[in-house]
Amino acid sequence: MPNHTAGAGKPAWLKKRLPRGGEYAKVTRLLAGAKLHTVCQEANCPNMFECFSKDTATFMILGDQCTRHCRFCNITACPPLAVDPREPASVARAVRELKLHYVVVTSVTRDDLPDGGAAHFAAVIQALKKPGKDMGQSIRVEVLIPDFKGDITALKTVVDAQPDVINHNIETVAALYSRVRPEAVYQRSLDLISNVKKLNPDMPAKSGLMVGLGETVSQLEQTMQDLFDHGCDMLTMGQYLQPTRAHLEVKKYYPPEEFDALAQTARQIGFSKVAAGPFVRSSYQAEDLFQTPGTSS
Repeated sequence: MPNHTAGAGKPAWLKKRLPRGGEYAKVTRLLAGAKLHTVCQEANCPNMFECFSKDTATFMILGDQCTRHCRFCNITACPPLAVDPREPASVARAVRELKLHYVVVTSVTRDDLPDGGAAHFAAVIQALKKPGKDMGQSIRVEVLIPDFKGDITALKTVVDAQPDVINHNIETVAALYSRVRPEAVYQRSLDLISNVKKLNPDMPAKSGLMVGLGETVSQLEQTMQDLFDHGCDMLTMGQYLQPTRAHLEVKKYYPPEEFDALAQTARQIGFSKVAAGPFVRSSYQAEDLFQTPGTSS
């Protein structure tokens, strides 16, 4: 049997060819010129080259400095800067220039703001949804939001802005929260999903899991069941990769066939839209998952 533990080094299925072409450089120039951040760059996402080469990106609003200290995340944790009121318009201009028709918007966690940045999320959604002759076809907007410390009024601000999908990542199993996400609460994240459905039963709710942090399959199955029971419609599962030596170590590399088994379990639980694979991230190929039921990659 092959050794899938982290001590054996990265396995062959985690080697990824970088695409060629000038679109990657085009996107990075546009983002730099507009002084915009992407989670792709800040989190060292393994899909960054692929997505940028296809004129897609997950925009990260509210700065690039987080108020929390999750031990898996490569985004800087330090006192954040002031909110830029010009950012919604800047994101909308970048989206128009890239000719995108499905946009993912996420943020750092901003516990320093009274509403956690909810109003700013709403402003970005509204700027992207604003009709205009230069906007072309209508834009679908998926938001990947923090937990807003459980503030349902803040969540309502985002829901009322009418994004097409609300995504909030559970990230890991309950037993690992104190080690992986010390400032987050497992039940609070589940409650956010159920509150989305209470505020708008027709709003698609999405969440994501990392694997390889030391969880068991039974714990993953329980987390999937918990998400489904709280109203989650769409689920992503991907391999955790250690950003630096200062971050949590990888305990196990899951091979593609184990991701296939996890995806099958998710469908048996009741999820209609599932993406599972070593390189899957919560916003990776988000449009494909939104449009196609029963997806796995």
